[in-house]
Amino acid sequence: MLLTKRTQGHLIALMTVFFWGTTFISTKTLLIEFKPIEILFFRFLLGYITLWILSPRLFVWQGLKQEFIFLCAGLCGITCYFLCENIALTYTTASNVGIITTLAPIFTALLAMFFLKAETPPKRFYVGCLFASIGVGLICFNGKYVLAMNPFGDLLAMLACLFWGCYSILTKKSSNRGYNTILLTRRFFFYGLLLMLPALYLFDFKLNLDRFSNKTNLFNILFLGVGASAICFASWNYAVKLVGAVKISIYLYLVPVLTIIGAVIILDEPFTWLAAFGTLFTLCGVLLSERKVKLKR
Repeated sequence: MLLTKRTQGHLIALMTVFFWGTTFISTKTLLIEFKPIEILFFRFLLGYITLWILSPRLFVWQGLKQEFIFLCAGLCGITCYFLCENIALTYTTASNVGIITTLAPIFTALLAMFFLKAETPPKRFYVGCLFASIGVGLICFNGKYVLAMNPFGDLLAMLACLFWGCYSILTKKSSNRGYNTILLTRRFFFYGLLLMLPALYLFDFKLNLDRFSNKTNLFNILFLGVGASAICFASWNYAVKLVGAVKISIYLYLVPVLTIIGAVIILDEPFTWLAAFGTLFTLCGVLLSERKVKLKR
C-alpha cells in the first residue's frame, strides 16, 4: 500500500529526530578535545561537502530576493541557533537550556500565524505543547539537577528558540517554490558557514586536524556531519515541505526522550522514575499536538 505524502513526511520527521536525539552522545564525546565552535564548524563543513556529493549539481542564482531568504535561513538555522544554544550552556545549566528550547514549536506556531496564513494551530496544539514541555522538564531534571536561573544564559536559550522558529518559516517559504531539497539545504549550509566565519575568530578556533587521527573523534564527527547535519537537515526540510512547519516542529519534543534512552544504553546513565514520567508526558504531548490542525482558507 502506497503511503500518502503527509504520512511520508511524518515518518521522515521521526527518522530525523531519532538521529538528532543521539547527537548528544557524539557531541559529549567530542567536547573532550574540541571547543563547541570547532565541532559546529567541522560538522557543517562536512555536511556541506556531503550534500555536494549527494547532488553534484549547481544551484543557480535565484535572484536577490530569494537569495536573501536563503541567507536568512542559514543565519537563523545554522549559525545563530547553534551558537546561541552552545554559548547558553556556558552561562546556565543544561537543565535550563533543555527546558527553554522546548518552546521552539511555540515560536514556530506564532510566527506561522503571521507569515504562513495557511497554518493556524488550534487550542489542542498548545495543550500538547504544555504537556510536552512538562515532560521535557522532568527529563532534564531527572532527579539530579537544581534549577539555577542565569538571565543571560536563559535569554540566549530563548533566543535560540526564536531563531529555530524563523528557520522553520523560511524553510517552508523556500520549499513552497519547488526547489530540490538537497540543493536548497546545501545553499542554507553555505550561507550558515559563511556567516559563521567571524565567530571562528571570536572564539579562538583551532584547525588542528591531528585530532581526527583518533578513530573515536573521526567516527563522531562523521556521524554529526554526514548523518545529523547533511542527511537530517535535508530530510527535515523535505518533511516540512510535505506536512508543514508547525505540525513537524512538534517532533522536536522527541529529541530529549531519545537522548535519555541513548544515554542510558551507551553511557550507562541512570533512568529514574522522574525521567520515565517525563518521557510519558512528552509522548502524550506529541500525540495530542499532532492531531488535526485547522487550515485557514
